[in-house]
Amino acid sequence: MSQEIDVETLTGWLAQGKPVTVLDVRPAHEHGAWWIPGSRHVDAYDALKAGSLGPLLDESLPTDRPVVTVCNLGRASMKAAELLSEQRGIPALTLRGGMKAWSVAWNTASCSFGPLEITQVRRTGKGCLSYLIRAEGEAAVIDASVDPKVYVSLANRDGADIRYVLDTHIHADHLSRSRRLAGMSGAELMLSRQNRVSFPHKSIAGGDRLPLGSTWIEVLATPGHTDESVTYLIPHVGLFSGDTLFLNGVGRPDLHASREEMEIRARLLFKSLGQLTSLDPRLLVFPGHTSAPVSFNERVLTAPLGEVRSRLGSWLSSEEEFVNRVLARIPETPPNYAAITGINESGDWPESDPTDLEAGANRCAIS
Repeated sequence: MSQEIDVETLTGWLAQGKPVTVLDVRPAHEHGAWWIPGSRHVDAYDALKAGSLGPLLDESLPTDRPVVTVCNLGRASMKAAELLSEQRGIPALTLRGGMKAWSVAWNTASCSFGPLEITQVRRTGKGCLSYLIRAEGEAAVIDASVDPKVYVSLANRDGADIRYVLDTHIHADHLSRSRRLAGMSGAELMLSRQNRVSFPHKSIAGGDRLPLGSTWIEVLATPGHTDESVTYLIPHVGLFSGDTLFLNGVGRPDLHASREEMEIRARLLFKSLGQLTSLDPRLLVFPGHTSAPVSFNERVLTAPLGEVRSRLGSWLSSEEEFVNRVLARIPETPPNYAAITGINESGDWPESDPTDLEAGANRCAIS
């Protein structure tokens, strides 16, 4: 009987750089959507369902390190691990819960600017990026997407108390942990002014400034991805742009919108991007998502605003061209987005496993 390994253990191995071969046995189209960084892919799914190793029978696999098999839910990969052990003598492990369980795996990377430190907390499979910002004993969290205890632990480790919990918008691809984090930490929950959520919070709007240590966080209204989307600016440091501006693309304007509403939002997004890209090009962009799984390399995913603007190129040359291009490139609709949005609006944490709703890659960007 093969042995299982849990997400926490595999995450620790990858973070520590321990030699391990992660063997993904899913069909090619499923692997192409999201995967574990550094994994090897062999499409053996149909063969495993039929009870054979198929292409894994002759696949060259190392014997000097653990082999961890992976599929979507952990069933086909369990069969792969069993057959590798029985037929090839390779004592493989299988990832318990598969990629569904992996959707909550996370890692961190940090950067400093004098007394200000920014920790990027990344859900490596899901691509969600959240931020803990610390300045002289005070902290703020933006777009909390992992267990609230993670942010509290990271803040307390450096002797900081969380003062603000902020979201850039009402998320549709993952369940926001912000309300739970505010309750756990005693911080003030702040959301941009809107009439969507039905739980207590403090409303903020463009132009507001939130003191943090000797600096502040300024709120910039940047509608388009959603009507209530905002970007947070820390002077001389960077922009926390949520799903408005990514490193290689822009946010989608279509969720919960008719065709007419999509066009209106696309025009709002064009104006918001114009506002952002007119700022100091040396500001760093800290986006709310990345489209590729996040490696365990401790490198912050960011880029100077001027560089991001250059990547967009002709996208911003005219409003009509931008609207036409965006509407022509709307990606596949995220699964369960309506249910996720409903939960984020009500603030009621589901009794069921949240990964039932969240599993899968994010589809927030248009590039």
